[in-house]
Amino acid sequence: MRRPLPTRYLTPVDLADLLGVPVETVYQWRRKGTGPRGFRVGRHLRFDPEDVRTWVESQMEGAA
Repeated sequence: MRRPLPTRYLTPVDLADLLGVPVETVYQWRRKGTGPRGFRVGRHLRFDPEDVRTWVESQMEGAA
């Protein structure tokens, strides 16, 4: 990823903005188990920036 990742946990809106996809796509990835690993804090969904980086790199390797 060329943009630096934030140091805080990402919300689904943050992740969608970072990747340039609709928020619904983030939720679809989660339902299908194909997106970056997320976790719940109470009822709120969060993503670790390092998990997102790892996921994006694996997507780039798979496309090559």
